[in-house]
Amino acid sequence: MIITSNEDKASMNIREKFLDSKVYNFEKTNFTWHENPVFKLKMESTENEVILGLTNDPLIFLNDLKLDKSELNPELLIFASRHTSKTTRPAFLVHTTGNWTEEVNFGGESQDLSKTSALLHKAGFFSLIKQEFPPQLEKFSIDIEVTHHGPTRLEKPLIFMELGSKKEEWIINEAGELLAKVTINTIIKYLELKEKKSDIIGLGFGGTHYAPNFNRLIRTKNVAMSFICPKYYIQQLNKDLIKKMIRNTLEKIDYFIIDWKGTNSNDKKYLIPLLEEFEIPIKKTKEF
Repeated sequence: MIITSNEDKASMNIREKFLDSKVYNFEKTNFTWHENPVFKLKMESTENEVILGLTNDPLIFLNDLKLDKSELNPELLIFASRHTSKTTRPAFLVHTTGNWTEEVNFGGESQDLSKTSALLHKAGFFSLIKQEFPPQLEKFSIDIEVTHHGPTRLEKPLIFMELGSKKEEWIINEAGELLAKVTINTIIKYLELKEKKSDIIGLGFGGTHYAPNFNRLIRTKNVAMSFICPKYYIQQLNKDLIKKMIRNTLEKIDYFIIDWKGTNSNDKKYLIPLLEEFEIPIKKTKEF
């Protein structure tokens, strides 16, 4: 299920690109979700359905899918969203959600993680890097972000796919169209990765917000990752949070993966004994 929000013009612009697409055909159904009409992607195969839903809530603060009040029971969620950053660089981004600290200014619960899928996360990133960009979007970067912000309560695995990072980019028609197309391709790519079963599944530790070493690893190796905890939150980790990283990943975890150069010695001294409490091998990014 693809989820958009009517919280602002940018988010609605993205939604309009799904509905106005010349490539994909969404048909209005006779049922609603969050008091808004639901659209279904017309596909040759009926084995997998792609549903487009609209919520009135800001996406990072969406705490209730209200599935008990609808006919929907999605397997996975993709939040198609705008992105804001201090750098304001034009970008397309993908990430999982959760809070490593007690702070909840941007949704979710304190020291809590959403459910997610490493393969869906990788599918989102791969769909972006494989997409041909028109000339007017060549300045846009493609980034994986570490795990951050809400929601964390929802009962279904989810990722965010975002268009950033300021108003000027949010209203570019070609950017909204590209995000819509890539989101659909993500679902197709996920099904392909799920069928192949060839990716190692990892949890990431260390590095900075845009996770360059994990970006490289996912891009060039048969590795898929769900949650990534950056270096500045290593000391916030505890056994319960590690358990949530493992439990809330749809796939079985094969490795804890440390960005060795992106983690200082004090953080390593704290992290490694914590990870050694679990029966999951530890590897450095450079070992792949």
